[in-house]
Amino acid sequence: MGTTNDEESDEFPPEKRLEASNTRLIKAGIATIPDMETLQECVAYENAHQNRTQILRRLKWKAEELREDEK
Repeated sequence: MGTTNDEESDEFPPEKRLEASNTRLIKAGIATIPDMETLQECVAYENAHQNRTQILRRLKWKAEELREDEK
């Protein structure tokens, strides 16, 4: 049986987090990334698909936030 984070990752894969119809939904998708593994999947997805600078910047900020939380 998976953990809560595994279930969240399965429920919201990168394409659901980053391919929303408006930017508010994309921001919410990024804000709810629970861990670095999910974040890395989102970065890889964005790089392979649309490679939007603004989205990659937000993902970078989220990575910094997750690293701070680990301290």
